[in-house]
Amino acid sequence: MKRRRLRPDELALWNEVARKTHRLDTGQVVKDAVEQPANPSPTPVKPELNFTLLTPTPRKSGAQVTQDTLRPIAERVAAAPLRMDRKTHDRMRRGKKRPEARIDLHGMTLERAHPALSGFILSAHAVGKRLVLVITGKGKARDEGGPIPVRHGVLRHQVPQWLAMAPLSQVILQVTPAHLRHGGAGAYYVYLKRN
Repeated sequence: MKRRRLRPDELALWNEVARKTHRLDTGQVVKDAVEQPANPSPTPVKPELNFTLLTPTPRKSGAQVTQDTLRPIAERVAAAPLRMDRKTHDRMRRGKKRPEARIDLHGMTLERAHPALSGFILSAHAVGKRLVLVITGKGKARDEGGPIPVRHGVLRHQVPQWLAMAPLSQVILQVTPAHLRHGGAGAYYVYLKRN
């Protein structure tokens, strides 16, 4: 490995550090590896930093800014691996299969919606239902242009996460976005396991 020679400013810095340190008494003779420059250079001048203020660009009226790094929730749910019969899944996706029960979470807070959803799914599974519809609504656009983006449709994003957690995940076979006739982007089909 080829060693490079220190620049004068690096050498001055190293000499300053070496001057402020104290040698340990180890009984060994240590060679000074510090080169002394022939003519010491003055302390290097620190470069002046220029900062420019960034001002947010005004939004055009009606323009929607998407700053979400995650794919849309409908894409993530639809991309989940298929764990049920393909023919039944295709009929369900096309809206040909009718849900046996439904719950509407419109207007509920997260604190009210989670226990209501859990109770509904577990009771539907207990009575032997296979396909249920969970209506979340599409959500309101509440992003007022602040520095932190606000997620569009809180329940719509939270429900698939609740369905993927225990105890609900143990009774669910598949979650799929609903067909337009059953709510479209504001609803999910939940296909339950056999009792």
